[in-house]
Amino acid sequence: MYDLRFKRWIAINANVENPVSAQLHYSIVEELRKDSVIANIAKDLGLNKQELKPRRFHIVSHVSEKYFSVNLDNGNLFVKDRIDREMLCNAAPTCSLTFDAIVDNPLNVFSVEIEIRDINDNSPVFFHETITLEIVETTVPGTHLVLHIAEDPDIGINAVQTYELSDNQYFTLNQKTRTDGSKIPELVLEKPLDRENLKIHKLLLTAFDGGNPVRTGTALIRIAITDANDHIPMFTQEVYKVSVSESIPINTTVLQVNATDKDEGVNAQITYSLIRTSGDSLASATFSINPASGEIKTKKNLNFEVQKNYEMSVEAKDGGGFVAHSKILIEVTDENDNAPAISIASISSPIAEDSVLGTVIALIEVRDPDSAENGEVDCQIIGTAPFQLVTSSSRYYRIITTSLLDRERASSYNITIVATDKGHPQLSSQKIIQLDISDVNDNPPLFMKSTFVAYLPENNLPGVSVFRMQALDVDVGENAKVIYSISITTSEDFPVSSYFSVNIETGVLYAQRSFDYEQDKEFRMEITAKDNGSPSLSSNATLIIYIIDQNDNAPKILYPTIESDVSPLFEMVPYASEKGALITKVVAVDADSGHNSWLSYHFIQMAETSPFTISQHMGEIRTSRVFQEKDVLNHKVVVMVKDNGDPSLSATVTLSLVVADTFQQVIPKLTDQVVEEEPSSSMQLYLVIALALISLLFIVTVMLVIISKCKESKPPLDFGPMSTNLYSQFDPRMLSQFNGTLPLPYPYNVCVVMDPSESDFSLEKPKHNVPIDNLIDADDSELENATSDDTLSATKPMQVNLLSYL
Repeated sequence: MYDLRFKRWIAINANVENPVSAQLHYSIVEELRKDSVIANIAKDLGLNKQELKPRRFHIVSHVSEKYFSVNLDNGNLFVKDRIDREMLCNAAPTCSLTFDAIVDNPLNVFSVEIEIRDINDNSPVFFHETITLEIVETTVPGTHLVLHIAEDPDIGINAVQTYELSDNQYFTLNQKTRTDGSKIPELVLEKPLDRENLKIHKLLLTAFDGGNPVRTGTALIRIAITDANDHIPMFTQEVYKVSVSESIPINTTVLQVNATDKDEGVNAQITYSLIRTSGDSLASATFSINPASGEIKTKKNLNFEVQKNYEMSVEAKDGGGFVAHSKILIEVTDENDNAPAISIASISSPIAEDSVLGTVIALIEVRDPDSAENGEVDCQIIGTAPFQLVTSSSRYYRIITTSLLDRERASSYNITIVATDKGHPQLSSQKIIQLDISDVNDNPPLFMKSTFVAYLPENNLPGVSVFRMQALDVDVGENAKVIYSISITTSEDFPVSSYFSVNIETGVLYAQRSFDYEQDKEFRMEITAKDNGSPSLSSNATLIIYIIDQNDNAPKILYPTIESDVSPLFEMVPYASEKGALITKVVAVDADSGHNSWLSYHFIQMAETSPFTISQHMGEIRTSRVFQEKDVLNHKVVVMVKDNGDPSLSATVTLSLVVADTFQQVIPKLTDQVVEEEPSSSMQLYLVIALALISLLFIVTVMLVIISKCKESKPPLDFGPMSTNLYSQFDPRMLSQFNGTLPLPYPYNVCVVMDPSESDFSLEKPKHNVPIDNLIDADDSELENATSDDTLSATKPMQVNLLSYL
């Protein structure tokens, strides 16, 4: 039913960067029925039909898409709608439809041309069904009368090939061939006419085309016999050709035809007219002719892109009825009156920010309906966007990436494409393509700094928020969702989860328990911030939590030692002590730190006339004046040590300061004083007896020690004068630096204890060493005989504890 021919050229080593460029040529006849298969285009292009759908095979054409389509299941190219070659191409010698076959992934563009061959589907047609002629009866035989031609939209052999005239005795038919190959029928008078015998002659003119089967068209020729007009008009040219620009204004003279007639008078007056034919409806609507002068002018604007050529027939008729015909060919030349048109054939948006260099972003098509240089287009991307245009075919460009993308720097691009033709003047157009960049997890969460410090007061409530860690991720979506965790801790004795927890979403750190500054002063841990991308990225920061001290520890008195089962402590005060002499010192520490550990010392429950004072900051007890005979022998003082916290905490210790030079003086005075104070108490009697025993035992002990030392051959030691102030002033708040352990040396002191269960005195070392600064100078005579530490300890003032009887 139809021929099929195709040619194809395929580039070797086709890939994404060098796409396949192929051209197919098919030839079909017009008027194929709908759904007729032309060819298997997939096979001809070397494509696998199973890949047509995944690779998005499609055809692109503003005209051909109406007439052709591709079955993506089998790759067949078929007719989609009726194709009328005469409607598409008029009388053009060749007629073809073109389209681009495009496949994506990878991108390939194929040019396809389908030639539409003519079939004999149109019969010759005379524009006038009746041709009226007038001829003078004096016309001599052999005269030629030009007839109207028959029109056939078909071309080649299917166009009008010959004419036939019905049988008659006066006229024969002659066919004249023009320079363009068309044939003009002419009547030839064979013998003289006789108007009186027959005024009107009727003949039948038949036109035949060369198709198979042959088609015909007929017209009735009506010849009226008139009086003599023996010359017919003659055009100066059989065919008039002219080229005009499409930009000429309306009513511009395009051409002037001219015909002459040798007759005179009315028979020589020529009238011009455009003869309407079946194929020149557009020409007659575009041009007009002056009947008298033969000037042909434009009636409306010309458009090269709509109609490039016009063909018309002009008739010259004299006053006697004779006519002559000429053909007019008008060619419209192109002007650069159309800017290039940019359209998007395909686009991939959004595109991942980690796309490799050379990734194809879009395929664009650039069309300019102008011709020659006016239709040649240069296309480029303006601006600094990291993209480049690459020619894919004569009308297609690919947009590819020229550098790595970074969504965090630019989340989208407006790609401005400018197309400029080469006409004069140049025309251009532009199109903006918006391209979105999709996020890739290429940025880890980042903390503002590497180390954070937080402060938490001790004795906090469990569950209290301590600090908020915050890391920022410049990615978006799940890639920017941050999860926090505690990864590393510097503490070795505990799992960090037992002390702290972190909210994985907000980064808020919570204390799991209450803290004690005296036990734990700081915590160090690593906080990890990890995003939710794939693969996940993370970063670390160090968090140092310092526990802030609270005043939750009362001062602890180290000296004198406080025991619940021991009676109030006694200190011997020499009666001859001068004003300001150091008697003893109260030493205390506070487990707290800072101002919570600053200690102050105060007397409480003491008479206003007391001869003793205490240093508020040092805790030293000194004499405030010289003793007198009337002074009370035994002074009971209560020392309170309090810290500087809020609220303040304190501790107390009770001391008995006994004013006497020797124990012999102490015993009767104490006995009298005790009797006076509590005469009715049996406990006072026991106390006096105990003191007497202690004094006796002390004297015996001292004498034994002196005798034993005197027998030794070593020279006696010279201690020199001893002062009661044997240490420098210091701030008791410094004791907090030693965690409750005093840095001062503590030599032993001998304490004399009265025990009711024994009949004599006993010497006992105190449980805690007493600073040597608290000792009162011993008698010089006794010190001169001392030769050992035991002798020294025995001769120094002693701390006396009176034990209560059970």
